[in-house]
Amino acid sequence: MPFTDFLKATVLTSAGAATALAAVTVAGATADQNPTVVLLALGWWALAGIYGTLVGRGASTTPPIARLLSEARSESTLPEVRPGRVLLNRLWPLLLSTVAAGALAFVAPQVPAVAAGFAIIWALAWRRQESAVTAIEERDGARFYLAETSPVSRIKLVRAPGFRAARPQR
Repeated sequence: MPFTDFLKATVLTSAGAATALAAVTVAGATADQNPTVVLLALGWWALAGIYGTLVGRGASTTPPIARLLSEARSESTLPEVRPGRVLLNRLWPLLLSTVAAGALAFVAPQVPAVAAGFAIIWALAWRRQESAVTAIEERDGARFYLAETSPVSRIKLVRAPGFRAARPQR
């Protein structure tokens, strides 16, 4: 799976998890007739949105992604592309935490409220990483793909030949 597609999918999945957790928080707090939880959750989500926006405002890659790109091994052939398997393999912690927090919505609506805030931060903080990696790929004439690894091991990338972007000199 191309690394840029994985980054896009991570942002969209995190945003979807935040939306689902926010919905079950409101439903759980409404069932308990506890408007205080909803008001505190709205404040937390606003703070999380501000923080995520500030953290993700840079146009360059984050240090962990820069390290991944620099450690990518070069190969002349493209790796096997299995997007569904790769996403499940890499995003299982997000799926597990979303389901676990959502399951507690009617018992303790505060739990999915807090989890939704962290998903908001994650989605907003990583929203520009795909374009930063794309810029590096265009500059270097390479394409980065996720290598098959264990679900509990570090992500590893494969660097394959790509197309260099021909841009006029200023």
